[in-house]
Amino acid sequence: MATEVRAAESPAHVGSGREFLGHPRGLFFIGGTELWERISFHGMQALLVLYMVEYLLLPGHVESIAGFGSFRAIIEGVTGPLSSQALASQIFGLYVGLVYLMPVFGGILGDRVLGRRRAVVIGALLMTAGHFCMAFERSFLVALLLLVVGAGVLRGNLASQLGDLYSNRDHRRDSAFQFYYGMLNTGAFIAPLITGVLAQAYGWHYGFGFAGVGMLAGLVIYLSGARNLPPDSMRGATTVRVRLNAGERRVVVVMVLMLPLLTLFWTAQSQIWNTYNLWARDHVDMSIGGWRMPVPWLQAVDALGVIVLVLPLLRFWRWQAARAGEPDDVTKLAVGCLLFGAAIAWLAGGQLIAYATGKVPLAWALTYHFLSAIGYLYFAPVVLALFSRAAPASVNAMMIGTYYLSIFAGSTISGRLGGLYERLSVAEFWLLHAAIVAAGGVLILLFARRLRRELTPSPG
Repeated sequence: MATEVRAAESPAHVGSGREFLGHPRGLFFIGGTELWERISFHGMQALLVLYMVEYLLLPGHVESIAGFGSFRAIIEGVTGPLSSQALASQIFGLYVGLVYLMPVFGGILGDRVLGRRRAVVIGALLMTAGHFCMAFERSFLVALLLLVVGAGVLRGNLASQLGDLYSNRDHRRDSAFQFYYGMLNTGAFIAPLITGVLAQAYGWHYGFGFAGVGMLAGLVIYLSGARNLPPDSMRGATTVRVRLNAGERRVVVVMVLMLPLLTLFWTAQSQIWNTYNLWARDHVDMSIGGWRMPVPWLQAVDALGVIVLVLPLLRFWRWQAARAGEPDDVTKLAVGCLLFGAAIAWLAGGQLIAYATGKVPLAWALTYHFLSAIGYLYFAPVVLALFSRAAPASVNAMMIGTYYLSIFAGSTISGRLGGLYERLSVAEFWLLHAAIVAAGGVLILLFARRLRRELTPSPG
């Protein structure tokens, strides 16, 4: 696929001189689309576990879900009998995991069949339909299916278009991915604030409906910026396939072998989307004066920490670079895991206060989110930029989709571990997750030399 290789390696096709704030204009349309896609996704995510535990899976409601009896039997055929709370955690883990698994297939569709632009549009429409199906109890499983498939078709293809705006050695590439993750986390900040209020004041389904409106807004932004986006590559019968050379095959193998290490980070991070909401409901004093903060708002604080700290961290890296001391991408991944592990251990430490006062102070939980944000910034944007830069051009979108396998595995594992929340002490539960993500950092350091050798572009 010679045309695909040229498109991936050179941004010239986007439009010479069409820049804004020193970056191709397409960056801002892709970022704006991601902003609203994340408002859609995180609005749903912030409510889902609480919605299932406090409403949908209770007697009088669960019976109305089409096909739920068979669905539950399949899950419990693997896990054994589950309480409603453990079942909710497992469903959430599977849902989030599949959202991140499907980009593997979505990337292949975008690379080989649909084209990346068409894939993004189809994915956005499917996600919109899924959110609106969440307004009805009966269509709950249909809604999850539409959301999973839609996100899979959209995500790998949207991120890979961002990579196409820059050459592999363009110094602006990493800052572009930081901007992309900034928009992602802005959406993740806004969504729980709105959906949490709507769910608390008017009911769960209003929160889910807002998420659908957000996805439509993202689609409008994407289509309005079409002339600034990378063109779709040739595909189908006219596509000439390029075989990977030995060096490219070695890079692909190393990237695949990295996935178990990356999974350890996402196992801990996914639990913050999952059982953490139940922990906050049960153990954190959410009161501020006479007002009780909605639990989903802590998910907004999680994103706020990233938004607030991204620019100071970028300045810190530039300061290190000016003194030839900035860590490379592989080292940053290890540091991110270790810092995130320390933040999870902070949650376990909160229980010492709870033993004396009965509740963990809200300030303790808020502090956690800013501590974990530093670890997240060292890890999540860096690994996506690394995969985008290192993956061979002809399979770039597919390899970005393959990276999402680590999030799929981590989310699925976190759903299973969520069942331990009812069996372990709170401190034991969080220390287990701290150990998991810290182990990821240690293992990355052990294999750092080989990873650097294979994934760093050769000079010239």
